[in-house]
Amino acid sequence: MEISSRQSFILRKVVEAHVERDQPVASKWIAELHDVPWGPSTVRAELARLEEVGLLEHPHTSAGRIPTDRGYRFFVDELLTEGQGRLPVPRQKVQLSAMRREVDEAMQATTEQLSQVTNLLALVTAPPIETATVHRVEVLQLQPQVAMVVVITSTGGVTKRVISYEEPVDPGLVAWAASYLNEALGGMDVGSRMLLAKLSEPALAATERDFLATLSPAFTELEQTAGSNLFMDGAARLLSEHRFQELSQIAGLMEVLEHRRALLGVLRASLTEPSVYLRIGHENPTPELQSLSIVAANYGLARRNLGAVSVIGPVRMDYPGAIGAVREAARELSRFVAEVYDE
Repeated sequence: MEISSRQSFILRKVVEAHVERDQPVASKWIAELHDVPWGPSTVRAELARLEEVGLLEHPHTSAGRIPTDRGYRFFVDELLTEGQGRLPVPRQKVQLSAMRREVDEAMQATTEQLSQVTNLLALVTAPPIETATVHRVEVLQLQPQVAMVVVITSTGGVTKRVISYEEPVDPGLVAWAASYLNEALGGMDVGSRMLLAKLSEPALAATERDFLATLSPAFTELEQTAGSNLFMDGAARLLSEHRFQELSQIAGLMEVLEHRRALLGVLRASLTEPSVYLRIGHENPTPELQSLSIVAANYGLARRNLGAVSVIGPVRMDYPGAIGAVREAARELSRFVAEVYDE
């Protein structure tokens, strides 16, 4: 859509004023701004043209205008085209340096801090388990008839299983299993067929294969329970009293937040975006999300994306602040996972 530079400037003022003041913006108010060189009549005429092309709308009982979904989209597209110059430095940054090397803790810390920084609902998807590899395996004899196997992945994930036996277990067999599993499975993709094949290697003695069979559930459970997790924080902020009227589909939104399937689908789609994934109001394909806007960016390693960082809020959102905060959080998570993953 082509509009003049003056109309673009005035549209920007309307968006910024509406986000800050939550009121329709009048031509007289814009004309009185120190950096606006045009009088009220000129501004009024440009507002009317912006309304004609669908970028602004006119509330029934007001002399001012408010942005439409298309108006916000035009504003954001210009913002992203102009690059980093218009994006503010986040007042607070997501800090993961003090975190233990546990990816789940980093994901949770990111959602909490990002929600605090933006005052929006924050979501982070953890890396899918198929991107992890086996880092280390421990097999311990807790009692003569009780053993425990611990599997640590390259992402910092840990799973353990305690096994009870009818007869005492040979300590030598326990020590052998620990050595064999680390040598045979170290660096192997979690959930790969080769991993399961190594647990039933035909060249092993029957006693060894039988003992490994008792340990194998720890590896199958790792694949089943460590799937793509969604971390979320800030629902109370999103549903706070001063925003309640903006969420016309509050029941549908609550259903999405409860079941999460639609949100996971949206964030998976964002993994293919080279820059920022942004959907405003009715641009969202999911009906329950069409009263909201979503800003997301992916994080990961140099050669692959692992997950997404996102905020969700009303269409009347501080887009520059949200985009800047999401990008900063994604960069911080990328640095974090680069240290944790074994490449």
